[in-house]
Amino acid sequence: MFGILLLSVSLFAHAGVNTDKGAGRVECASVKSRILTGATVPFCALLPPSYDTVKEKKFPVLYFLHGLGGNEQALVEGGWNIIEELEKRNKIGEFVIITPRAGNTFYINSKNGKVRYEDFFVDEFIPAMEKRFRISNTRGGRAISGASMGGYGSLRLAFKHPHLFMAVSAHFPALVEHMPNGAGLVAGSGRGSLGTAFGTAFGVPLDTDYWDANTPFMFARKNDLLDLKIHFDCGDQDIYGFDVGAAALHKLLLSRKIHHEFGIYPGGHNISFLAEHLPESMEFHSKAFGLTK
Repeated sequence: MFGILLLSVSLFAHAGVNTDKGAGRVECASVKSRILTGATVPFCALLPPSYDTVKEKKFPVLYFLHGLGGNEQALVEGGWNIIEELEKRNKIGEFVIITPRAGNTFYINSKNGKVRYEDFFVDEFIPAMEKRFRISNTRGGRAISGASMGGYGSLRLAFKHPHLFMAVSAHFPALVEHMPNGAGLVAGSGRGSLGTAFGTAFGVPLDTDYWDANTPFMFARKNDLLDLKIHFDCGDQDIYGFDVGAAALHKLLLSRKIHHEFGIYPGGHNISFLAEHLPESMEFHSKAFGLTK
């Protein structure tokens, strides 16, 4: 049902962990959370080639948030090959990419208060990663990205906490500016049903007021984002109509004179679109980190 709101399977074709000479490596583990009442949260870190050879170096870090139905393996199986190819072609510099598992949380604190994923991510997960890996612990070396549910999460977290992230990107983010009432709502002609596509984070049934209070739009209206680098895209045939939401966010940012990169491109809400446009966001973050021009 959720098809690709998601990325519930590996991003691209199965690739496994790259062990070629001169390549980087993937390290997967888990952290135990006090905030999530003792839950263990798996994560994967994609470490660039020189991480193990230049021991004194600290690396910029990009947190990548997966879609609904996905998990911490979101970039390991296939996306890793795309990223390594960009490194080999000097399209991007070296930075660490970390993806935590988030279930269907939408990276927020749930309406019923039982799953405080945002608090976990900000107060526990980021500090835990900075302790475990040689990564930046300052805003200037920290960015966030994601796709679909993860695109929503990356934009929302960056817009709500601009002091934490210097750049944000999102592919076909789950953007609905104002959620209509009704569990069976449809975004538009030929579009997919949204009514049950958002899990339980916003209440059961979905609380439209809670949705509206937590969208990236809310924080884009009230917070100072002038110093935040922003990049997002969407397909013109997005089955959930998120291209409409993306265009609305673009209009809002323009009205506030907030610089950003935005595009609606041919394609749908699917793996093919992400595979095609992932290089653009990786290059955007590399430039934002000052690693490439």
